[in-house]
Amino acid sequence: MIFSCLTLQPHCTNYYLLYTVELLVLLIYLPVAYSHSRKRKEKIMMLSIRSSYRIYLLHACMLLSFFCAAQSDPDSSSLHNASLDQVIQYALKHQPVLKQSVIDEQIVETTLRNKLSAWYPQLNFNYSLQHNFQVPTNIIGGNPIRLGVNNTSNAQFTLSQHIFNRDVLLANRSKEDVRTQARQNTGINKVEVVTGVSKAFYDVLATLQQIKVADENIIRIQNSLKVATNQYKAGIADKTDYKRATILLNNTKATRAANQSVLDAKMSYLKNLMGYPDSTALNISYDSLLLEREINLDTIQQPDITQRPEFGFLQTQQKLLNASLQYEKWAFLPQVNLNGAYNLNYQNNQFGKLYSNNFPNSFAALTLSFPIVQGGKRKANIDQVNWQIKRNALDILQFKQTVNTQYAQALAAYKSSYSNYLALKENLDLAREVYTIIDLQYKAGVKTYLEVITAETDLRTSQINYYNALYLVLASKVDVKRALGQINY
Repeated sequence: MIFSCLTLQPHCTNYYLLYTVELLVLLIYLPVAYSHSRKRKEKIMMLSIRSSYRIYLLHACMLLSFFCAAQSDPDSSSLHNASLDQVIQYALKHQPVLKQSVIDEQIVETTLRNKLSAWYPQLNFNYSLQHNFQVPTNIIGGNPIRLGVNNTSNAQFTLSQHIFNRDVLLANRSKEDVRTQARQNTGINKVEVVTGVSKAFYDVLATLQQIKVADENIIRIQNSLKVATNQYKAGIADKTDYKRATILLNNTKATRAANQSVLDAKMSYLKNLMGYPDSTALNISYDSLLLEREINLDTIQQPDITQRPEFGFLQTQQKLLNASLQYEKWAFLPQVNLNGAYNLNYQNNQFGKLYSNNFPNSFAALTLSFPIVQGGKRKANIDQVNWQIKRNALDILQFKQTVNTQYAQALAAYKSSYSNYLALKENLDLAREVYTIIDLQYKAGVKTYLEVITAETDLRTSQINYYNALYLVLASKVDVKRALGQINY
């Protein structure tokens, strides 16, 4: 059972693992002690102890599984060593904009149910109880005659059914398009979130690499400072060498501190895009070699506008506008409703005997309503929708041109960044080689420390430029994929 717990819950902490191993040792030891017990009382005691420890072990394993399951919960509010895909998945679940989009879909569903409910028969019940303090009197043939009784009570059942109603007909015909548009709006927001989170993630990685480069430079400069100090004490070099090393070390530390402040700001921006708690630490992981393999992109692709969610949204909008146009044309047709009622009428001068006399009545009616003159309102509404349809068609045309422009700009930026990346990668290899040679020559007394500082500066600059170029290529690739409509979640 212990091995089952350890196998099924690989994310357990060391504390719970050690705790389980200790219980396992006790379980192994007890049967051995039992085999050496000879007295009956000791056997009974050992059996009792074994039973108690087994129950204890069972509860411990259950507790262990509970804690491990809590740690491996994918919906946890914190991420540890999160990759880009994990960061994106977290954003898709917790980003407020996407949550609002999902809520909007539910609002659309409830609105549709509300509209479509009018298509079903409507059954109502009304009840009234009335006491007349003074019964109404009317003059008939010159004589005053009381009309009515002191107490009345009515119960009414009514039934109505729309035969032809343009509001209900519009809701029924356009319901699927309305649902589709709500889902498409969520898809557009997902693309925006994924694009923003991906680029912010790469921006954070670039700053992390700058800090990492600064840490490596600090170690190298500290070693150089020790060498320069020892050479000065030995009388081989003057004091300017180790003072220059001290200046370079202080500058590098200051640069690292500045980068750390920039990292905090960029991390806060990434958390905001993710919907991540600002007070909770966010640890991200990355593999530089893997990222280098992901920079390649097929540059001969051509944009397909049908792959963009915005185009689908505009097409659905066009369908809804056409449905609205038909709706306005239906205004020239009459509305037809079927109505019926059954009434229970109770009348009596004595309140105690009110419900002893019933005078029921019922009816069924077909109602046709047709507006004859509305001052040109219906024609104006039709013209208005026609103009909206033409405007939406221009939006579709403009979007087609925008997609081509976006793709051309994104592809140009990607190619430029990729070429720059290849050149800076070669520069980095050269800078490392030059620094290694000059550093060895300085330690051998052939080169001056000024040349070491120059080589160190070139190496640091090459490292920073290389990583900035790498993440700029990846960010440009995101823009290209977005223009092609290849960001799908």
